[in-house]
Amino acid sequence: MALHLVIGNKNYSSWSLRPWIAMKATAIPFEETVISLEAKDFKARVTALSAAGRVPVLIDGDVHVWESLAILEYLAEKFPTARLWPKESGARAHARAIASEMHAGFMPLRRHLPMNIARPVKPRSLDDGAAADVKRIDAIWSGCLAKYGGPFLFGGFGTADGMYAPVVWRFHTYAIEVSGAARSYMDAMLALPASVEWRNAARRESWVLPHDEVDWPDVLRD
Repeated sequence: MALHLVIGNKNYSSWSLRPWIAMKATAIPFEETVISLEAKDFKARVTALSAAGRVPVLIDGDVHVWESLAILEYLAEKFPTARLWPKESGARAHARAIASEMHAGFMPLRRHLPMNIARPVKPRSLDDGAAADVKRIDAIWSGCLAKYGGPFLFGGFGTADGMYAPVVWRFHTYAIEVSGAARSYMDAMLALPASVEWRNAARRESWVLPHDEVDWPDVLRD
């Protein structure tokens, strides 16, 4: 039985992107179901799959896994040849630390720069909290690239890259200024066939979530 990933809108659902892009980038086969985050039956449909009532949810037979990082951990155990975590223990600990930092933090950035892939690239000024988060993320990316050689955070694509994929899109959408090293990382991430596939699907969606449209009541689209 194929793995099945239940996700929210591709334009807006940053948590859904994380396991999806990791599975695509490492050729882990799966089927997907997209449910709009504001569908009237969203809660009922997702709660039937996960008591948390949130996406994403990975279904593997009788096993249901929710929360992006938990899904990625499950996939790393099930598909060791995908090398979602670095082989060397020190690098693996480093990757887990920054993945967890992303999972638990950067709330000012998330609030100020919601993921909105269909929005044309247009600068947005940063408040103090978001600016501090950008600085920290730039340092994380730059440090990993310098230490492990790139083009992704730990050389080849892995869990840490999946966790930061929505941030790459946020920085791109809002034309956030970053260092040259961070920009090279963003370029590598955006060039992934999986990123292009997700972007194209996001732009075909017709759903509009006002709270994620920073230009509201205008809805900017290419």
